[in-house]
Amino acid sequence: MEDKLSQQSKLEFENLVEETSHFVRTTFVSRHKKFDEFFRELLENAERSLNDMFVRTYGMLYMQNSEVFQDLFTELKRYYTGGNVNLEEMLNDFWARLLERMFQLINPQYHFTEDYLECVSKYTDQLKPFGDVPRKLKVQVTRAFIAARTFVQGLTVGREVANRVSKVSPTPGCIRALMKMLYCPYCRGLPTVKPCNNYCLNVMKGCLANQADLDTEWNLFIGKKSLNISGRKC
Repeated sequence: MEDKLSQQSKLEFENLVEETSHFVRTTFVSRHKKFDEFFRELLENAERSLNDMFVRTYGMLYMQNSEVFQDLFTELKRYYTGGNVNLEEMLNDFWARLLERMFQLINPQYHFTEDYLECVSKYTDQLKPFGDVPRKLKVQVTRAFIAARTFVQGLTVGREVANRVSKVSPTPGCIRALMKMLYCPYCRGLPTVKPCNNYCLNVMKGCLANQADLDTEWNLFIGKKSLNISGRKC
């Protein structure tokens, strides 16, 4: 009977932890899905609207050189999904490529070597052919994409941590303490008597000692995620 009650206590405890953590895990999954869809949609809309505007404005001239902009959005998406992309270098390369293309289009009567075009692009900062736009865009894009990638990666980490800590393996000592707390009243003919709050807390602290060690760090993590969510809404 004692062995059966021990197994029953273990099963009830594991199910209880699983059920209790279910909300946390599903919250991380749903928040990650919603934000990821939201940000990807923003990127798609930005790329589509820019392409439509440039096609209307520059027509075939833009369409023949549209891969410069397509590559830009491809690299932005790759950065967002965790790719090894240096945002600053990538944006500098974009403006350098754009300058080379424009330089050739403005001077179609000349043929420029690769070395000459590379030389032109090296002086982009001094010549400032696009004014202050590259600097402003770099600040805005870097700020937005670093925040977005950090936030979505944080949601992924939170989900993985919640999944791991929800899988408990009670020790023999824990199982025995659970059995005494849950079923000793039955042996005394008092099945309706519930354990007092402090007794229950002490047993849970012993059974969830490893999870309890995460409490401080977890609260800090949740606090940072909440600040990020508030900042995004603002």
